[in-house]
Amino acid sequence: MGNNTDRILNIAEHFQIAGKMERAHRFGSGHINDTYRLDTSEMVGPSYLLQRINHFIFPDVQKLMENMVLVCEHLQGKLAHLGQEEVQKKSLTIIPTKDGKLYYEDEGGNSWRMLQLIKDTHSVDTVKLSEQAYAGGAAFGEFQRQLSDLDARKLHIVLPRFHDIDYRLENLNKALLAHPVGRATEPDVQRLLKEIGSRESVMRQEFQEYIVESSPLRIIHNDTKFNNILLDKNDEPQCVIDLDTVMPGFVAFDFGDAIRTIINRGQEDDPDLNHVTLNIPLFEAYAQGYLQEAGSFLTDAEIDSLFYGVYQLPFMQTLRFLTDYIENDPYYKIQYPTHNLIRAKAQFKLLTELELNRTELHSILLRSVIS
Repeated sequence: MGNNTDRILNIAEHFQIAGKMERAHRFGSGHINDTYRLDTSEMVGPSYLLQRINHFIFPDVQKLMENMVLVCEHLQGKLAHLGQEEVQKKSLTIIPTKDGKLYYEDEGGNSWRMLQLIKDTHSVDTVKLSEQAYAGGAAFGEFQRQLSDLDARKLHIVLPRFHDIDYRLENLNKALLAHPVGRATEPDVQRLLKEIGSRESVMRQEFQEYIVESSPLRIIHNDTKFNNILLDKNDEPQCVIDLDTVMPGFVAFDFGDAIRTIINRGQEDDPDLNHVTLNIPLFEAYAQGYLQEAGSFLTDAEIDSLFYGVYQLPFMQTLRFLTDYIENDPYYKIQYPTHNLIRAKAQFKLLTELELNRTELHSILLRSVIS
């Protein structure tokens, strides 16, 4: 990384780290933040993750970090009986700056935070086995359960209306007004817009009636991709990570977002839509694992809402990718000019597959509740 290595190591010196960091390299594949792993020259003692927080997406870094601290401390309290070493393996440890702050702001106005690296863990981008799906459901279900007795009103709303179908449709319409020509007029975009319009009314109704009006506010993760679970050497879930978006919300959002990423046999940005089909056994396994852990605190209405989350999240993600494409890609990192359009098309194909299997998926979810 050349001179950038020196810059990263200089930033690291502002945090309360043990030892002198001498190695730094990019780490992970996140869409939003830039992450670096830092090690000592002897490779002994703790290693760290240094992250530049994306200001475009998270303008109030202080509130974001206060949320993280509140959630991490609550989770650590739940794990305290296991001992300090196990607590640090199963929860995130935030490293403060030398002047006691939760993040460091560099001369360019960039905000940086540091976490202790949880060693001997890994993540998996694609779920292939039912055992993995079950474990993922159990991990996120346990995460919600452990936070179910923390007052959701104590957390800041760092991303207002994050999973709000009206808001996502409003943003799409604003993008079309701001960019009436160019990408908005492309045939593939026009086809997607027509399909979105045909579903808009039903999606709005189901969102309001079966999720918002019937469910209590909970503390949820809001980004339940499987790669936001760290696995141990035996591929067992060890820690839920990426807590930037932990906020008050409805459990259907977390369930739907997880299913969106797990059930798809293709990739989120698969250019070949023939690959985007459903792996239904993974749906059943995730639902069983999730309800095994979360079923004890969920209301009956919340359990019913999970089914609607399965459809809301792919629909909203289609809206978000398409909006970003029309606006010339300000939000998601892209690897080529049509990347967000490809993502939007793949998400919509996933939605149509879910629609075709609606009856079967509902029956599976009902069986999972009973079991």
